[in-house]
Amino acid sequence: MNNIVAILPMKHTSTRVPGKNYRAFGDKMLFEHILLTMLACEKIDLVVVDTDSQTIMDKIATDYPKVKVLERPEHLRPGDTPMNDVLLNTISQVPSKFYLQTHSTNPLLTQKSIDAAIDKFEAKFPIYDSLFSVTRLQTRLWNELALPMNHNPNILLPTQDLPPVYEENSCIYLFTEEILRKKHNRIGDRPMMHEIEPIEAQDIDTEQEYLIAEAIYLNNSK
Repeated sequence: MNNIVAILPMKHTSTRVPGKNYRAFGDKMLFEHILLTMLACEKIDLVVVDTDSQTIMDKIATDYPKVKVLERPEHLRPGDTPMNDVLLNTISQVPSKFYLQTHSTNPLLTQKSIDAAIDKFEAKFPIYDSLFSVTRLQTRLWNELALPMNHNPNILLPTQDLPPVYEENSCIYLFTEEILRKKHNRIGDRPMMHEIEPIEAQDIDTEQEYLIAEAIYLNNSK
């Protein structure tokens, strides 16, 4: 049995950024960036792509023969299908002790961060039963009623002195089959947070975010 299988789920269609998964991003298709990053991680035994995109399947068959491709079944292709249902279908076909899941829309995520997350999780399992990546926020937050959430407006502390809060950034999830089946969730009862730098957590969900992430990538590539 594998120790760690990495899962990269991708759809062919995208509403807000048409064809984003296989759109040109720098010198490659968008999805190739995170795929190459995962393939470079020595602790990842197998990379699995779950997709309904013939474009992506053809590219992987030609250039990435070590990657296992699972064609997504019709009943899991609608846009409102929960990601956890897609993942359950994947893990039922590829046994592993642990699963790592990320997204093609995190092209700036580094091998160093993935390796660090794996090392951290393996060292503390089963004290912690899962791991997810986060971005630290130290800013003044307000709710919809204009009430302060994490600060006292009468005491204007510098933002760097505010107690941090953490945003789930969807870049890295580490979990077991038991957790996913039992909770129908990637995050278990005793999760560990793994902080990564904001620049790595750039997620592409809009055209503006695509342009920003690509500009950062091109600048870093110089």
